[in-house]
Amino acid sequence: MEKILERYERCSYAERQSVSPDLDSQGNWTLEYNMLKAKVELLQRNHRHYLGEDLDSVSLKELQNLEQQIDTALKHIRARKIKEKEKALAQLALRDQQNDGPNPSSFFSPQPPLPCLNIRYQEEDTEARRNELDLTLEPIYSCHPGCFGT
Repeated sequence: MEKILERYERCSYAERQSVSPDLDSQGNWTLEYNMLKAKVELLQRNHRHYLGEDLDSVSLKELQNLEQQIDTALKHIRARKIKEKEKALAQLALRDQQNDGPNPSSFFSPQPPLPCLNIRYQEEDTEARRNELDLTLEPIYSCHPGCFGT
């Protein structure tokens, strides 16, 4: 409805301009002032609607349209936010690579296995090996040395 009114105002304004181009400048300024004033009021009303204010006089169809516009805007905002986060992450990765120098390892790269002690029972018939235990010592945490901060 608002778009129809705005289109009507534009068309009637253009028609008035073509019909009476010889109006004095005071009449043009008055007409221009009224047009701008109506546009400002429309923008203020739309702004209040976007903020969720003055919705009592809005029809169901206009509410659905408003909701759709807000949903679309929210999708654009979220897409922009994701792009900015990806950009920041790429910059951090680049800075991390530059700080590491020629060593391309990063926090998430696989680390070499830590040494561990493996003593296993071999199936031999000797009396001495009968009491041996299978001991495997592995680190509790396998973490990059720099993960605790610098």
